[in-house]
Amino acid sequence: MDKRNILFIILLAASFYLIQFIFPPQKPLVQQKIVTEKKIDTQDSAKQKVYRSTSNDGKEKFYVLENEFQMLVFSTKGGAISEINLPFKSKSNPKSIINSIEFDKEIKEVSKKNATFPLHPYMIYENDKQVDKQEGTIGGYYPLLRRELIGNDNIAKKYYAFNISSDFQDIENANYEVTKFDKDSIEFKLSTPSRTIIKKYTLSNKAPYVIDMDLNVSGENKDLWISSGVLEVELTSGRSDPLLKISEIKKQKNVIEKIKLPKNTTTVENIYPDWVCNSNSFFGIIIDPLNEISNGYRSKQIPGEVLPSRLTLINQRHNAYPAKKYPGYEIFLPLKNLKSNIKFRFFSGPLAKNVLVAIDDVYSNAITGYNPSYVKARSFHGIFAFISEPFAKLMFSIMQMFHKLTSSWGISIILLTLVLRVMLYPLNAWAIKSQGKMQELQPRIQELQNRHAKDPQKLKMEMATLYRQKGANPLLGCFPMFIQMPFFIGMFDLLKTTFELRGASFIPGWINNLTAPDNIFTWDYPIPIIGTGLHLLPIISGLVMFLQTKFTAKKQDVSQMSEKQRQQQAMSSIFPVVFTLIFYSMPSGLNLYFLFSNIFGWIQQWHMNKYIKNKKI
Repeated sequence: MDKRNILFIILLAASFYLIQFIFPPQKPLVQQKIVTEKKIDTQDSAKQKVYRSTSNDGKEKFYVLENEFQMLVFSTKGGAISEINLPFKSKSNPKSIINSIEFDKEIKEVSKKNATFPLHPYMIYENDKQVDKQEGTIGGYYPLLRRELIGNDNIAKKYYAFNISSDFQDIENANYEVTKFDKDSIEFKLSTPSRTIIKKYTLSNKAPYVIDMDLNVSGENKDLWISSGVLEVELTSGRSDPLLKISEIKKQKNVIEKIKLPKNTTTVENIYPDWVCNSNSFFGIIIDPLNEISNGYRSKQIPGEVLPSRLTLINQRHNAYPAKKYPGYEIFLPLKNLKSNIKFRFFSGPLAKNVLVAIDDVYSNAITGYNPSYVKARSFHGIFAFISEPFAKLMFSIMQMFHKLTSSWGISIILLTLVLRVMLYPLNAWAIKSQGKMQELQPRIQELQNRHAKDPQKLKMEMATLYRQKGANPLLGCFPMFIQMPFFIGMFDLLKTTFELRGASFIPGWINNLTAPDNIFTWDYPIPIIGTGLHLLPIISGLVMFLQTKFTAKKQDVSQMSEKQRQQQAMSSIFPVVFTLIFYSMPSGLNLYFLFSNIFGWIQQWHMNKYIKNKKI
C-alpha cells in the first residue's frame, strides 16, 4: 500500500475519532429567541411559601399504575410521577421490546436496593382493592425516569415528571391529596389560598407507553409550568447524547426543531409549541397538550451532582462514571392564563420507529388531516448526520430484511456487509487493478527517482508520463476506503440511534449488546484507552488487517528496498495497531461490520490478484 494512502486513511480515521469523542454534539437546526437565562439553584430552597394540603399528613406516599408496557410510580409530593420504569422483554412479558443491558446487571450486583422497582413502599390496586406493599421487585425494569438513589436523600421532588411549578411559589413540593385511585387511573388534588389544582392520570387503552392527564387549575395560573422530569442517562459509544425537541404547527404542518441544550435555565417566548420531547438517545418523554396553551417553553440543566445517574454506582472506588459528567435536562410548557380544563397526552418509552408510527396511526384523523407526528421525535445522532443519515437508513432497511429471515441483528450486520461489498465490487475492483499496476511500476518509479533525484520538476513530468502511458493512477489506492467511509460512518451513527439494536445480543457471554463494546472480562482499575474491559472484536479486526496488509504487500528483499519503501512497510505494520486502538471502545456492531468488511475485502483482493496475474494486466 502506498505511503500516501496509509497516511490518508490514518488521518481520516483519527479525525473521525476526534470529532466524535472530543467535539460537542451538533447544534440545533433552528435557534429561537431567548428572552431570559438564569443560573439554576443546586439546593432545594423554598421560593416563598410551601403549601400543604390539609387532608394529607405531610408524609410522601407512592401509588403505582402498571400495565405490560410501563410501571408509573406517583408521589403525593407534587401529585407527579417519581418513577417511570419500563419492563424488560421476557417470557412473562413478551409484549415488551426492551432488553436488559450490562449496566442493569452491574447495578443489581453492586446495589440491590437501587435495583428495586419501585424504590419505596407503595400502594397498588389489585383484586378490586388497594394493596399496601412494602417492597418492590429486584431487577426486571429499565428506569427511564428515576433520578433518585438510596443513600442520597437530597433528591428534589420538583424534578419529578409532570410536576407543576410556579415562578413565585414552591408548589412543586406541595402535598397533594389522592381523591381517586383504581387499577387504571389516579386523581390528585391540591388546595391553596390562591388556587386549586386537580390532576387525573389514566393509562391509555389505545396505545402503548401512553398516559392521559386531565388538568384543572382554578384560581391564580399566570406563572405555572408543567415539566417533563429528568431522564436517566444512556451511554452510546461511551458518551451520553441527551436531546430536547419541540414541534410547532406552521402552515398546517408539523415543524420539528432541536433545542440547544441549556447551560442553566433558558426561557423562550416567541414560539407556539405543539409538543415537546426530552430524550436520552434511545428513550424519550413527549408532552403533548391536546388543547391550545400559551406561547413559549423553558429548558433547564440540572448538574449531575444534584441528580446523580445510577451509573455513578458502578465502580465507585475508581469513580468510573463521575456524576458531574452526566447532567440532566428538563423541559417545561407554560400553563399561564388557562381558560378551561386542559388535556395532555404523555408518551414515555422507547423511541422505536415502529412503536411511534403505530401511536401516530392510532391518534391520526383522516378527516381533519391531524397526525401527532411523534415519529419525528426520533433523532439521528452524529456530527456527520447530514451525510450519514441517508446511508444509515438504507443500511437499516437491508438489515431489517435480513433480520426477518435470521432473527439475529448480528447476522444481519454480517450479511449487510456482504451486500455492500457486492454493490461496491466494480468500484473496488477498479481501484485494486490500479493498485496492481502501481506495484508493477514500482521498479520504474524507483529508477526515475534515482535518475532525477536533483531535478524534482523533471521527475514530476516523467512520473506523469509513465502513469499516462500505463494507465495508472496513484490516487486510486485510497479509493476503496474513501467510498466506504459514508457507509462506515452511517453504521456508527446507526448504532447510536436505532433502538432496535440496543441490548441486541449476538453471541451471549461475549457480544451481549451490539450498541456497546464486546466484553470477555472486566476489571476495576481503568487503563488509559483500554478502560476496564477486554474487548476481543477490535483485536481480531486489527489482526485481520495486519494479515491482509502482509498478503497484499509485494514480497521484496529488505536489503534491496529504498528508505522510502522501508518506511512504507513499517507504516503498514503500524496501521492495524492504530485502528485497533481507535476501535477498541467502539460498539461491537461497528467492530463486527469493520471485521467482516476487511475479511470480504481480503477475499476480493485475493480474487482480483489472481485475475490480474492470469490476465497479466
